[in-house]
Amino acid sequence: MARLLADRPADALTIGDMARQLGHSHGAVRNAALTLVRRGEADQGGMGQPEFRANAKTAAAAQTAVISPPGTHSPRAQAATARTTIPAAATPRQTGPIRRAGGQVYHPRELADLPDVEALNRLRDAGVPVLLYGPPGTGKTSLVEAAFEDLLTVAGDGDTTVGDLVGEYTQDDAGGYVFQYGPLVTAMTEGRALLIDDATLISPKVLAALYPAMDGRRQIQVKAHKGETIKAEPGFYVVAGHNPGVHGAVLTQALASRFSVQIQIGTDYDLALALRIDARVVRVARHLAHQVDLGELGWAPQLRELLSYQKTEAVLGTNAALANLVGIAPLEDRDTVAAAVIKTVGVRKIAPLTLGKQLPASARQPPGTTGPAHRGRSR
Repeated sequence: MARLLADRPADALTIGDMARQLGHSHGAVRNAALTLVRRGEADQGGMGQPEFRANAKTAAAAQTAVISPPGTHSPRAQAATARTTIPAAATPRQTGPIRRAGGQVYHPRELADLPDVEALNRLRDAGVPVLLYGPPGTGKTSLVEAAFEDLLTVAGDGDTTVGDLVGEYTQDDAGGYVFQYGPLVTAMTEGRALLIDDATLISPKVLAALYPAMDGRRQIQVKAHKGETIKAEPGFYVVAGHNPGVHGAVLTQALASRFSVQIQIGTDYDLALALRIDARVVRVARHLAHQVDLGELGWAPQLRELLSYQKTEAVLGTNAALANLVGIAPLEDRDTVAAAVIKTVGVRKIAPLTLGKQLPASARQPPGTTGPAHRGRSR
């Protein structure tokens, strides 16, 4: 690790950069990098996705291998100390956009006087599991993807099985069966972050397979694979998402008790304005969200719907985008949403986007054609 940093003194390298070049797991690289920082042999900067640079001591550190006897220290305890003892005033705060693995941009928000991505990383270093809850489309998954570049994700639903978490036997090309490990085992053995998205849609019996990995045992038994015991490597971390009010979503006491920190995520309407979404539509969304808070309504557009509105407007125009905004609302809330759009935007009438009458034959012809002679017939 020290040699890599020393050979590239002008570069700031992320954990992912170093893991790819060294061929080690993200968890192992993370712990080594934080150890160098703790010993003063490398510098750390960045938020959400920490970056590491060589300093005056890095080259010397690269000359000597330091191997601690087994059981000498607790890697996660050291990592937590390294991060939490840095004076807040001396810590750079990344408040600007972060590009996620898929290329999308995430705009950090404030959480406990820190950028949210930094707060999640500090909680990870301290081994404190986090549950994010809020309506769909508010950015829960985006936040986690921005915070952890080594992330694995399980998209939960009512059909999720223990095999989807732990692994199961699959047929290979030769017709035999091999055991394919699931994302939980991969995250544990590689010391990676694991997001259980829509966790409250998963059966409690299935989620029970996760709990031994999260408590003091930090291990699970893979009963389907000869009762194999899998132990969690340093860096393994679990975060979950919950959408209250979604049909079938049940936050059990067993699940809630595993997450010491629970963070409510709502739509940042100021961000929506900064992203140049029509201010009138943002005003509609704010008004509807207030009604949801009062219990008078069940649905309001979140950031996901507002971004979709913006894209639809650019392609089909304002009227079609407004009609679509009304149409995606639950049936029982459509009249209220339509009334809010009419009052705020000033249109006379609004209804869900609907196909109209069939176009005349002349309007249906492909561009560049003018009549029957172009239909491939000759006389």
